[in-house]
Amino acid sequence: MQNCAMLKSTTWLILNFYCTILNSHIMKNSLLIFSCLVLFSFTKTSTDIAALDTLIDDWHGAAAKGDLESYFGATTDDFVFLGTDPTERWTKAEFKAFCEPYFKDGSGWDFKKIERNWVFSKNGKTAWFDERLDTWMKDCRGSGICVKEGKKWKLAYYNLTVLIENDKIQDFIDLREK
Repeated sequence: MQNCAMLKSTTWLILNFYCTILNSHIMKNSLLIFSCLVLFSFTKTSTDIAALDTLIDDWHGAAAKGDLESYFGATTDDFVFLGTDPTERWTKAEFKAFCEPYFKDGSGWDFKKIERNWVFSKNGKTAWFDERLDTWMKDCRGSGICVKEGKKWKLAYYNLTVLIENDKIQDFIDLREK
């Protein structure tokens, strides 16, 4: 009887030991899988942000150099541009026609990024951004939407606004009413 109790006790200890080891391996494997997923997710996002920043920086650079083909090559076929004037809502073809005379001499406009923020859709195929820009109009804000076409990001929508401080808005309203 004593041997039977000792066998049960020993069996229980061995079983408990194996369960602890098994749980430890499961935990280690789960932690490893979780870490890989987090790392992959972070790497993908940081890789996409770098590619997107390059896309938008190069797009602004193409405007500064008056490079019409690179400027519009960075955009989707259904690209829309909203300018600072209330009447400025252009399709890609309309905006290209508008830009041609400005780009003809090899320079357009030179917008420099001050800061830019990115947000991604859950499926990672759409990204939207806002950026503060240093321009000939002083501080401006651009916001846009980029879409992934295959493995390449393209600019689908861009909205440029001139920034007005809140304490100067009444003067701005008065100026617009003239």
